[in-house]
Amino acid sequence: MDLLARPAEDPADSRTYLLNEKTAQRYRSAVTESVTRIGAKIAGTTRPFTGITADDLAPAVMGVDLDAPLHDAAAALDELEEVYLRDAVYFHHPRYLAHLNCPVVIPALVGEAVLSAVNSSLDTWDQSAGGTLIERRLIDWTAERIGLGEAADGIFTSGGSQSNLQAMLLARDEACRRALTAAGVPSSELGAPPPSRRTDVLPRLRILTSECSHFSIRKSATLLGMGPEAVITVPVDEHKRMRTDSLAAELARCHRDGLIPMAVVATAGTTDFGSIDPLPEIAGLCAGYGTWMHVDAAYGCGLLVSRRRALLTGIELADSVTVDYHKSFFQPVSSSAVLVRDRATLQHVTYHADYLNPRRMAEARIPNQVDKALQTTRRFDALKLWLTLRIMGARAVGELFDDVIDRAAEAWKLLHDDPRFSVVVEPRLSTLVFRYVPGTDQDPELGDRVNLHAREALSASGDAIVAGTVVDGRHHLKFTLLNPETTVEDIATVLDLIAEHAGTFLAEQPRPALSAR
Repeated sequence: MDLLARPAEDPADSRTYLLNEKTAQRYRSAVTESVTRIGAKIAGTTRPFTGITADDLAPAVMGVDLDAPLHDAAAALDELEEVYLRDAVYFHHPRYLAHLNCPVVIPALVGEAVLSAVNSSLDTWDQSAGGTLIERRLIDWTAERIGLGEAADGIFTSGGSQSNLQAMLLARDEACRRALTAAGVPSSELGAPPPSRRTDVLPRLRILTSECSHFSIRKSATLLGMGPEAVITVPVDEHKRMRTDSLAAELARCHRDGLIPMAVVATAGTTDFGSIDPLPEIAGLCAGYGTWMHVDAAYGCGLLVSRRRALLTGIELADSVTVDYHKSFFQPVSSSAVLVRDRATLQHVTYHADYLNPRRMAEARIPNQVDKALQTTRRFDALKLWLTLRIMGARAVGELFDDVIDRAAEAWKLLHDDPRFSVVVEPRLSTLVFRYVPGTDQDPELGDRVNLHAREALSASGDAIVAGTVVDGRHHLKFTLLNPETTVEDIATVLDLIAEHAGTFLAEQPRPALSAR
């Protein structure tokens, strides 16, 4: 009998698809078949993308009849090749240079296979047991690496945006608690959920963050009932780092205007530039104003295991920190965490349900992770990092991250010395923002069109993928290097391809446009 197919003699028995002691052999065969195919696909991939458009691929996906099951894993994998695998974007390819997507390490994939099959839910002890303790140990390990102190704690999340959201929620409720206490509200009215009198405080709350910080900060303000206008944008210097003189001025202005600076968000690795804000100076200002300091280290957290750890000096002074292991720790999506200096602040997300985590469990010191999380049901994503550390070790992860930072430095020199391009800033991490320069006599609008076209044409070719962004109102290109296998030769080839596509575009423009000033 084909172990991948439903037994023909019993087509109505849906139980044959459940993983249990009766179907373990079928599970092994199905997973082995899928892993074999993916392994062959990875080994045979010659470019990061096919260049297919959404319009071209949509008919194949929409044409699948989801009410007509194939009853055969091999047939389903054949179909998957047509609707997904053939045209997927492969981050492991050395010429994928676009977003903060990393190739993944094999130990983490072992963890992914285990956690998917066992399917623990990390919300309560009675659903996860050892999984709870493993996640807690990894939070402690990360907090130790950061230097947050013995009272630190945290929780794994779905990604940096959720980690930032939870940090801002904690900062908001701490600011409300302090403001209401100062207004004479009795302590008995300050518990969770926050009192309705908090609405008097919300309009006065402000979040200060640099103009290069992640958009999730502004989104978090909206989700938390404060509105995007609650976010004060602080200018950056020529290295794209938050200007502490401007931060000091904004904090002073908030104080004069009766506003409450509930949080300052410093970034350790901005998405566009990889810039690291001056953390010690920011921490000093936050301490002076009694303001929560959050460090978004979603990208820069790899420095915790790097020989460049000193670049994060000052992160140990934060009240909360975001880390994305699925960026610079080379973990599969998703694997993120938010950590706090004082575990008591996590009470702002603690709610008790009689069916799940009644108060008596906390009194009995039963470790329920849902007491710290925004989510209830959560995957055991921590297992991927656990097996990564146990098999290859933190030093090996750090060496991989150091490799991509070294490569970015080499790429910056290529760009800096190439008259075809202008590069915005020398990188601290592994991103490079640059612009193809069509010539000194070209107008900026034409330059925008050239760079947009070059990126789109390169993606359509499938030969490489680069990102794009806007700097000072002008379209730029961006390399995000997270693959240690990417070489200087790969980067030089991609630059030549960009120039070739740009040159083709320029050659097709009417002559008056070419001579415009």
